[in-house]
Amino acid sequence: MVIAIIADDKKKELMAQFCIAYCGILSKHRICATGITGKYVEEATGLSIDKLLSGTHGGAEQITSRIAYNEIDLVLFFRDVSGTETLDTEIEDNLLRMCDLSNVPIATNIATAEILVMALESGGLEWREFVNPTSAYNQNKNKIV
Repeated sequence: MVIAIIADDKKKELMAQFCIAYCGILSKHRICATGITGKYVEEATGLSIDKLLSGTHGGAEQITSRIAYNEIDLVLFFRDVSGTETLDTEIEDNLLRMCDLSNVPIATNIATAEILVMALESGGLEWREFVNPTSAYNQNKNKIV
Protein backbone atom coordinates (compact mmCIF):
# COMPACT_ATOMS: atom_id res chain seq x y z
CA MET A 1 0.00 0.00 0.00
CA VAL A 2 1.06 3.57 -0.58
CA ILE A 3 0.55 5.96 2.33
CA ALA A 4 0.72 9.75 1.93
CA ILE A 5 1.68 11.87 4.94
CA ILE A 6 1.01 15.59 5.35
CA ALA A 7 1.20 17.66 8.53
CA ASP A 8 0.71 21.36 9.06
CA ASP A 9 3.57 23.09 10.87
CA LYS A 10 2.01 22.84 14.33
CA LYS A 11 1.28 19.12 13.80
CA LYS A 12 4.66 17.91 12.50
CA GLU A 13 5.83 16.82 15.96
CA LEU A 14 2.59 14.91 16.54
CA MET A 15 2.97 13.22 13.13
CA ALA A 16 6.55 12.22 13.96
CA GLN A 17 5.45 10.77 17.31
CA PHE A 18 2.60 8.93 15.61
CA CYS A 19 4.97 7.45 13.03
CA ILE A 20 7.42 6.42 15.75
CA ALA A 21 4.60 4.62 17.57
CA TYR A 22 3.46 2.79 14.42
CA CYS A 23 6.84 2.43 12.71
CA GLY A 24 6.54 -1.37 12.62
CA ILE A 25 3.33 -1.21 10.62
CA LEU A 26 4.32 1.74 8.42
CA SER A 27 7.65 0.12 7.48
CA LYS A 28 5.76 -2.59 5.58
CA HIS A 29 4.36 -0.03 3.13
CA ARG A 30 5.54 2.66 0.72
CA ILE A 31 5.33 6.15 2.15
CA CYS A 32 5.36 9.50 0.41
CA ALA A 33 5.10 12.84 2.15
CA THR A 34 5.27 16.53 1.60
CA GLY A 35 8.90 17.61 1.79
CA ILE A 36 9.40 19.04 5.26
CA THR A 37 7.04 16.58 6.93
CA GLY A 38 8.78 13.71 5.14
CA LYS A 39 12.20 14.90 6.23
CA TYR A 40 11.01 15.34 9.81
CA VAL A 41 9.39 11.87 9.99
CA GLU A 42 12.28 10.16 8.19
CA GLU A 43 14.81 11.59 10.65
CA ALA A 44 12.66 10.63 13.64
CA THR A 45 11.85 7.08 12.50
CA GLY A 46 14.44 5.94 9.97
CA LEU A 47 11.60 5.06 7.57
CA SER A 48 12.31 5.43 3.87
CA ILE A 49 10.06 8.21 2.61
CA ASP A 50 9.57 9.53 -0.91
CA LYS A 51 9.73 13.26 -0.23
CA LEU A 52 7.75 15.51 -2.55
CA LEU A 53 7.72 19.31 -2.61
CA SER A 54 6.83 21.07 0.63
CA GLY A 55 3.09 21.43 1.18
CA THR A 56 3.01 25.16 0.53
CA HIS A 57 5.13 24.82 -2.63
CA GLY A 58 3.09 22.16 -4.42
CA GLY A 59 3.53 18.99 -2.37
CA ALA A 60 -0.15 18.82 -1.39
CA GLU A 61 -1.08 19.22 -5.05
CA GLN A 62 1.34 16.41 -5.97
CA ILE A 63 -0.37 14.13 -3.47
CA THR A 64 -3.81 15.20 -4.75
CA SER A 65 -2.70 14.35 -8.28
CA ARG A 66 -1.43 10.93 -7.19
CA ILE A 67 -4.79 10.28 -5.53
CA ALA A 68 -6.56 11.21 -8.78
CA TYR A 69 -4.40 8.64 -10.61
CA ASN A 70 -5.17 6.02 -7.94
CA GLU A 71 -1.54 5.84 -6.82
CA ILE A 72 -2.26 6.48 -3.11
CA ASP A 73 -4.16 4.10 -0.86
CA LEU A 74 -4.28 6.00 2.43
CA VAL A 75 -3.72 9.61 3.53
CA LEU A 76 -2.65 10.79 6.98
CA PHE A 77 -3.17 14.55 7.08
CA PHE A 78 -2.76 16.15 10.50
CA ARG A 79 -4.30 19.59 10.15
CA ASP A 80 -3.93 22.68 12.31
CA VAL A 81 -7.50 23.88 12.70
CA SER A 82 -6.69 26.62 15.20
CA GLY A 83 -7.25 29.25 12.52
CA THR A 84 -3.66 29.60 11.30
CA GLU A 85 -3.80 27.19 8.36
CA THR A 86 -0.53 26.29 6.70
CA LEU A 87 -2.10 25.03 3.49
CA ASP A 88 -4.32 27.22 1.36
CA THR A 89 -7.97 26.39 2.09
CA GLU A 90 -8.64 25.69 -1.59
CA ILE A 91 -5.71 23.25 -1.77
CA GLU A 92 -6.92 21.51 1.38
CA ASP A 93 -10.48 21.32 0.02
CA ASN A 94 -9.21 19.81 -3.25
CA LEU A 95 -7.25 17.16 -1.36
CA LEU A 96 -10.25 16.20 0.77
CA ARG A 97 -12.57 16.24 -2.26
CA MET A 98 -10.23 14.02 -4.29
CA CYS A 99 -10.07 11.50 -1.43
CA ASP A 100 -13.87 11.43 -1.39
CA LEU A 101 -14.11 11.05 -5.18
CA SER A 102 -11.47 8.31 -5.29
CA ASN A 103 -12.59 6.46 -2.14
CA VAL A 104 -9.21 6.93 -0.49
CA PRO A 105 -9.37 6.73 3.31
CA ILE A 106 -8.06 9.91 4.94
CA ALA A 107 -7.35 10.68 8.58
CA THR A 108 -7.25 14.32 9.61
CA ASN A 109 -6.60 13.66 13.29
CA ILE A 110 -4.68 11.17 15.41
CA ALA A 111 -7.76 9.20 16.51
CA THR A 112 -8.81 8.41 12.94
CA ALA A 113 -5.19 7.78 11.94
CA GLU A 114 -4.87 5.12 14.64
CA ILE A 115 -8.03 3.38 13.46
CA LEU A 116 -6.84 3.38 9.83
CA VAL A 117 -3.34 2.16 10.66
CA MET A 118 -4.78 -0.65 12.79
CA ALA A 119 -7.11 -1.55 9.89
CA LEU A 120 -4.08 -1.51 7.61
CA GLU A 121 -2.31 -4.00 9.88
CA SER A 122 -5.32 -6.30 10.29
CA GLY A 123 -6.08 -6.42 6.56
CA GLY A 124 -9.15 -4.20 6.71
CA LEU A 125 -7.88 -2.07 3.82
CA GLU A 126 -6.94 -4.92 1.47
CA TRP A 127 -9.78 -3.90 -0.86
CA ARG A 128 -7.48 -1.04 -1.96
CA GLU A 129 -5.14 -3.64 -3.52
CA PHE A 130 -7.86 -4.52 -6.02
CA VAL A 131 -8.70 -0.90 -6.84
CA ASN A 132 -5.14 0.41 -7.22
CA PRO A 133 -3.75 -0.50 -10.68
CA THR A 134 -0.16 -0.05 -9.43
CA SER A 135 -0.58 -2.49 -6.52
CA ALA A 136 1.47 -5.67 -6.34
CA TYR A 137 -1.77 -7.63 -6.81
CA ASN A 138 -2.54 -5.99 -10.15
CA GLN A 139 1.08 -6.00 -11.31
CA ASN A 140 1.45 -9.74 -10.64
CA LYS A 141 -1.88 -10.91 -12.07
CA ASN A 142 -0.76 -9.92 -15.59
CA LYS A 143 2.46 -11.95 -15.45
CA ILE A 144 2.63 -15.24 -17.30
CA VAL A 145 3.71 -18.04 -14.98
